[in-house]
Amino acid sequence: MLRLLYTLLTILALPLIFARLWWRGRRNRDYRQRWAERWGSYRPAPNAEPCVVFHAVSVGEVHAAMPLLEAWLQRHPEQSVVVTTTTPTGSARVRQLLDKRVKHVYLPYDLPWFVAGFIRQFNPKLLVLMETELWPNLIHVCRQHQCPVLLVSARLSPKSFASYQLIGSLSRAMMQQLTQVAAQATADGERFVQLGLPPERLVVTGSLKFDLAIQTEKLSAARQIKAGWRRPVWIAASTRAGEEALVLAAHKQMLARIPDLLLVLVPRHPERFRLAQELASARGLKNVKQSSAATVTADTNVLVGDTLGDMHFYYGLADVAFVGGSLVPNGCQNIIEAAAFGLPVVTGRSLYNFQVASDELRRAGAMLVVANAAELGKVVVELLQNDERRLSMGQKARAVVAANLGATLRTLELIESYSFNH
Repeated sequence: MLRLLYTLLTILALPLIFARLWWRGRRNRDYRQRWAERWGSYRPAPNAEPCVVFHAVSVGEVHAAMPLLEAWLQRHPEQSVVVTTTTPTGSARVRQLLDKRVKHVYLPYDLPWFVAGFIRQFNPKLLVLMETELWPNLIHVCRQHQCPVLLVSARLSPKSFASYQLIGSLSRAMMQQLTQVAAQATADGERFVQLGLPPERLVVTGSLKFDLAIQTEKLSAARQIKAGWRRPVWIAASTRAGEEALVLAAHKQMLARIPDLLLVLVPRHPERFRLAQELASARGLKNVKQSSAATVTADTNVLVGDTLGDMHFYYGLADVAFVGGSLVPNGCQNIIEAAAFGLPVVTGRSLYNFQVASDELRRAGAMLVVANAAELGKVVVELLQNDERRLSMGQKARAVVAANLGATLRTLELIESYSFNH
């Protein structure tokens, strides 16, 4: 009954959903493209040979899935693979990183006939969902078509758990229709079981995001550039709406103590690249955009990272990393990526997206949490002025990442068991 109500509410929301896509298309025209895919219609019609479908909603999930996808493609080049996303930025990264090795489309919105159209056209023999991509009609229709559904690198924060509890019977139905859940941590797995997942369908494999493959060519290029600057650099990575202003306020205060300090500011979404530059200019901070190919000079205060797929380059420039999504109530972005580069990690208090990883990094002494922009500036300055502590925290951060490697192989073996043995 709740799934029917959910479906009716989704139908009623469709005009608002497409209006929002059109609105977002003001800054990024890709939001106004390929709408037919969002209701399950694909042209040209795909070859409906059995395939394995991997769904990674946006850029972060695509990056997390890359070691798994690369390993799958290397082991099983004969297998047809479809990778779906829901955002244009995720779509762009799939095309950039995987090109013609996979088929890529948008996953349709979660209405039964949209999903049925997708399944009819692509004929998946297995659907692999990343992290917390739980869609009632998608899971239900896959079950009807005898397509196993695996939720991998699965996480469920206490906040999300509470939300799913409010729709108890709908959550239980989804949990009972999932074929297997491969959780990031024991606590995540326990929450899935409490929602109704049969315990025998749970396995803890760890987070795929620890198995990050650093793009060494971009890291080398960044270090060569940084060596020429001969100045301290900190990065504000994947900042969310409202954070750019906070970060820039902190940076302006920091310049009073470290006049040659450079901020690399990388907004999470492309539609805010220009806004970030405008905010920096409004504060009297001399800035350049990475895409402009303008030279960072001695009096440049801010480098706006406005190119997609270059986060490894930006991290390679930095001495200290602040990870966004954490000074506003969004849940932080990928702190593991910053740690993998051997950088001391600084965040705000909103950490629920990476709670387990943040707990480990804090216990190891590799991460600091601040309450506001003023504390952010104070902590970053202290780290930049204390080489021994900064380098020690970076080493500890890298050690935490190394201790958690292996989720990719464990997850790959699980997927193989369902792709070939079921």
